[in-house]
Amino acid sequence: MNGLRLIRRHAAAFVRFAGLGSGVTLAASAALVLLSQWIPWMAANVLTTIASTVAATELHARVSFGHGRPGLAGHLKSAATMAVGWLVTSAAVGALAALRPGAGLVLQQTVYLSATALVGIGRYLVLRLSVFAERAPRPRTGGVRLRAAYDAAA
Repeated sequence: MNGLRLIRRHAAAFVRFAGLGSGVTLAASAALVLLSQWIPWMAANVLTTIASTVAATELHARVSFGHGRPGLAGHLKSAATMAVGWLVTSAAVGALAALRPGAGLVLQQTVYLSATALVGIGRYLVLRLSVFAERAPRPRTGGVRLRAAYDAAA
């Protein structure tokens, strides 16, 4: 595959990844607001985080990367990238609070959104290159005939 087609394919996958991730995040935010009306905010946050991570993993595997169902291992690896992302964004906001205790809302959101964007790029790379990596096409070997020959020899 030539370089330009490869770049376009990966760019399209990244756009799908960003769009789906943003959509799931917005839906989770709305669900969090609704759930927090009936249960404590922390419990609502845990539930929406788990649900949105599962939904995003399914969507990214199937739509962003064309990988098919992610399976338990894919879900766990994706959840690990979400946990690392949470740590990074929390550290960024915590560092801002330590360095500039009186930072205003605009600066806080700038730091948070910048960290989130970097985390998103990192998540895309990890998911694309490791968790949902493209599989090399398998050569057609006539598996049925090979199995029959093996069985006949046994």
